[in-house]
Amino acid sequence: MTAPSVARRPGGEALAHIGHPIPPVDPSDASPHTFPDGGAWRTEIPSVEGPEALDVVLKESSRLDVPVHRISQGSGVWMLTDDEITDMAESCAERGIELCLFTGPRGTWDIGAATRTESGGAGLRARGHDALAGCVEDALRATRLGVRCLLVADEGVLWTLHRLRAAGQLPPDTTFKLSALAAPVNPASYAVYEQLGADSLNVPSDLTLDHLTEIRRVSRAPMDMYVEAPDDLGGYIRMYEAAELIRRGAPIYLKFGLSRSAGIYPYGAQLRDHTLATARERVRRGRLALDLLARLGADGGMSPLGSRLPGQLRRFAVPEGD
Repeated sequence: MTAPSVARRPGGEALAHIGHPIPPVDPSDASPHTFPDGGAWRTEIPSVEGPEALDVVLKESSRLDVPVHRISQGSGVWMLTDDEITDMAESCAERGIELCLFTGPRGTWDIGAATRTESGGAGLRARGHDALAGCVEDALRATRLGVRCLLVADEGVLWTLHRLRAAGQLPPDTTFKLSALAAPVNPASYAVYEQLGADSLNVPSDLTLDHLTEIRRVSRAPMDMYVEAPDDLGGYIRMYEAAELIRRGAPIYLKFGLSRSAGIYPYGAQLRDHTLATARERVRRGRLALDLLARLGADGGMSPLGSRLPGQLRRFAVPEGD
């Protein structure tokens, strides 16, 4: 891990030279937390939908020297064959990268009509026992094939998987990542998801820096945040705030998404060219963000590559007999 450094403010010296006032940095805004390895931030390449897209990401990250801690997929465990999952798990394990696959089914692909209304209904939640059971089946299958990180978009699924982990039905080093489409927007809800079993939590990319500070006053659970968000999450590009996102939100995963790009979930061969092109561009976006951090002197404090566990987190008590 490189040592944390004091970031230079964008344009600060030039603005000071002409007498333009610069807002002061308040040290009390900084997060007091880190990952257990002492790092403040890690990286994630999202929407890597299969072995072919993963191969593109690995080659491009090597070419552009983009360190990757985690690869995540959005279509779901059930959209991959056993061979595809095994291939991805082995490729990531060889490089010390955490592979995170989405559990399904989910509400947006269900027969329920509410998700297609203007209000969006229940969103990605698992409707009924069968959908919950399907998510459990995905978790069991993925972990048997070597996957140790699962994406979850439903609080009931999260609590159920956490109870299965506590009961030894899932490997104890399995981690659960809360989806951006179920993301908490206030400190209380963030803390609740942590206690339900989340090991890292996506937050919406439209939260303010003050919101991140508020969350860090109640929880040290790792945060996932799109530095660039896909269009269905707002299309925000917060590259110039990356240093402040780290300072306020640590421990944080910087996610390199892609705006102005058509969706690819659920992935299939009909979307191959687009998916591979966007996978390549996500890595390039990561390079742009890392270059900016370096120019500002804010690239120190990254977790060592191969780091994945979140450290000790707070949990609700699991009922006896589980």
